[in-house]
Amino acid sequence: MPTHSSAREIHASSGSWYKALNGYHWWVLIVASLGWLFDTMDQRIFVLARGPGMNELLPIGTAPADITWYSGLATAIFMLGWAAGGLFFGVMGDRWGRAKTMMLTILVYSGFTGLSALSRNQWDFMGYRFLTGLGVGGEFAAGVTLVAEVMPERARAHALGMLQAFSALGNVIGSAISFIVLPLGWRWMFTVGILPALLVAVVFRKMKEPEAWQKVRDSVTQGGDKKQLGSMADLWSHPRWRKNTIIGLLLAISGVVGLWGIGFWSPELIREALKNLPLDQRNWYVSMGTLLQDCGAFLGISVFTVVTAKIGRRPAFVLSFLLGLAATAMTFGLLHKPSDVLWMIPLMGFCTLLVFGGYSIYFPELYPTRLRSSGVGFCYNVGRIVAALGPFTLGGLTLFFRDAGYATPFRAAAISLSSIYLVGAVAVLFAPETKGKALPEE
Repeated sequence: MPTHSSAREIHASSGSWYKALNGYHWWVLIVASLGWLFDTMDQRIFVLARGPGMNELLPIGTAPADITWYSGLATAIFMLGWAAGGLFFGVMGDRWGRAKTMMLTILVYSGFTGLSALSRNQWDFMGYRFLTGLGVGGEFAAGVTLVAEVMPERARAHALGMLQAFSALGNVIGSAISFIVLPLGWRWMFTVGILPALLVAVVFRKMKEPEAWQKVRDSVTQGGDKKQLGSMADLWSHPRWRKNTIIGLLLAISGVVGLWGIGFWSPELIREALKNLPLDQRNWYVSMGTLLQDCGAFLGISVFTVVTAKIGRRPAFVLSFLLGLAATAMTFGLLHKPSDVLWMIPLMGFCTLLVFGGYSIYFPELYPTRLRSSGVGFCYNVGRIVAALGPFTLGGLTLFFRDAGYATPFRAAAISLSSIYLVGAVAVLFAPETKGKALPEE
């Protein structure tokens, strides 16, 4: 079996990376990017509709701290579904095909996002969130793996960075939609989430599976290779893949808890900070804040792609985790007036999404073709089983600091939880550097 050091170096030819792409390369990149864009649009819809929805679904008179707790529980359940979908559809991507799996996951997250609008209480709302999470978790692994294997080698990192940047655009669209739709009611926000299913009907028949995957599948089918496609056991039985899986898992846990456990609670932070303003003004700042946060996220992901091309994966990750810690603690500690929303929130979006630009680039570089979708799905999504404790813990910490007599228990909880970024910064020290290396084949 070739060692990692035997992987040939990738030497970029002259010219920009996009000049290496033909028409089909662009088609795959655009479709996969739109799939992930609509995925994150649905995520943003949930974040914006979560508070108003839970406030309506819970009994009248429920205390604000308890509403925060139930909102955290709903988010945790959503992320558990995300993790389960990442595990299941990650394996399906290796066994059934990247393109077909990606299309199926889009249908799943679109359909159950729409059904969330029909919720009658907090429990069926959480059930729909879990089922939506199945599709959300599976889409990333299939889409990223598809792009990684189809793109020319010298364009791979840039294309994957572009795909991940589209996730921020999806959040921007979700925030922009909220300006028009949220005043009509939170249920209408979820109804809009049905629209991504139309993408499947338009493009499904034109998508082809990557040649690298087809060759491996044919080898297994013909009995020429006893190794299984999508074997979760192989992620742990081989020392190299086991080390990569543990490191990828820790990187994902740190960034996902930081974002979903803290950063994506900016609407609640803004509502608390501006509680003396009229409701319509508060809602405007919430929508504007999340829109600016997502614009910052787009820039952050794009900057990571440029930085990692210059200095490598490991130093780019360390820098991203430390900036995420600093920006999150500053924002939740110091945001008090409307003008703070306009610069602190986009800065936090930039810093907390930096690391996500690395996930799409780095995770496919850790695994061979037969395990790539499973490995990406496991690292990015199964880490959410642990990461799901983030929003749940935030709600629990809020109650703890409230009972301890803190004047702003929600802020204290968020600042204390932001230390999770240090886990990722330490894990990077043990990670392999993959800059300039071809995708491993064993």
